[in-house]
Amino acid sequence: MPVILLTAKGSWSERVDGIDAGADDYLVKPFHMEELIARLRALLRRDGADRSLQLGAKGLILDTRQMKVSVNGTPVKVTPLEFRLLNFLLHHRGRVISQEELATNIYYQDQEPDSNAVEVLVGRLRRKLKADIIETRRGFGYLIDDQPDEPQ
Repeated sequence: MPVILLTAKGSWSERVDGIDAGADDYLVKPFHMEELIARLRALLRRDGADRSLQLGAKGLILDTRQMKVSVNGTPVKVTPLEFRLLNFLLHHRGRVISQEELATNIYYQDQEPDSNAVEVLVGRLRRKLKADIIETRRGFGYLIDDQPDEPQ
């Protein structure tokens, strides 16, 4: 399992100590999310774990390498924020995710989303996807179910 060390300690000796302790990479806070994602992709490529480039459920395919989304084979244009939302929900498929947890994980540190920002984002994404993929559990949050649809 590759390890990336995220820390506020940034002197050269602390970096050396961290890598000597077993970390594969070392990133000093504060950092940009894009840099962390690029470093994670690089670690996964080196580790050979870059096999699962696509996530999917209910006809939705999220290509994490090309940053593309499609539903039942039809490409869907999404914003980077919408992509991060889908990516997070697909990585936690089958688990209800609260609005607070989603906001914490899809917005950058310096962004302060409005209280209903996640709700608006999910609504916009549902219209783009034109499919019942993202479920709402009133009072709890959102999920993408990992169970296949049952015939009616």
